[in-house]
Amino acid sequence: MDIEQSNQSYWIPLADLMTGLMMVFMLLTAAFMLRVEQTTTLVVNEFEETKSDMLQALQKEFSRDLKQWNAELLGDMTIRFNDPTVLFATGSAELRPKFKQILRDFFPRYVTMLTSDKYRDAIKEIRIEGHTSRSWTNSTDTKTAYFLNMELSQARTRSALEFLLRLPAVERQQDWLVGHVTANGLSSSKPISPDDNSAAAQLANQRVEFRIVTNASDRMDQIARDLKAEQP
Repeated sequence: MDIEQSNQSYWIPLADLMTGLMMVFMLLTAAFMLRVEQTTTLVVNEFEETKSDMLQALQKEFSRDLKQWNAELLGDMTIRFNDPTVLFATGSAELRPKFKQILRDFFPRYVTMLTSDKYRDAIKEIRIEGHTSRSWTNSTDTKTAYFLNMELSQARTRSALEFLLRLPAVERQQDWLVGHVTANGLSSSKPISPDDNSAAAQLANQRVEFRIVTNASDRMDQIARDLKAEQP
């Protein structure tokens, strides 16, 4: 056997080995990508199912009360209290008596539902959000009005949070509530109708919302980290 034939007999098995290793790597990569896709789909479907189920539960629990509270349940599970004349006095962070009465009825039932075994582990945060109009009495400067309303909305949500956490009806859930309920003053940054500057629209922007944030994104991040650690 000459040198040329010897080299050929050496390189052919080596090429076959490299091809085989490449095929194994491709199969492992394909299996990994399939697992990522299946896991992601599973989490998304589970989140959508939980969201739909929670929305139906909220509707069932509060449908008879929303109208008399001048409130509404939105498709993202947010409960919005609309009547500013019921919520707070103009420029004040003190809850009006009627709003306190509504919250005494609403919040314990809300907490009981969300801390049940069915939903407790899916909740990341309950946001109490305060929203205002763009205007401020005796202020023509838009930026000044924004900051004054930010201060007011933050004071209002803190006031609401303090009132709610002091309710005897939710005392048993204090630790969970402290870890999950937050007060968020947003001033005029989230208007209902951004392009509508009418007086009616500005009045509608003055509202309080209870917004549920699930832990779906956290679960996705954790799964991504776990899968990355297992990646070949």
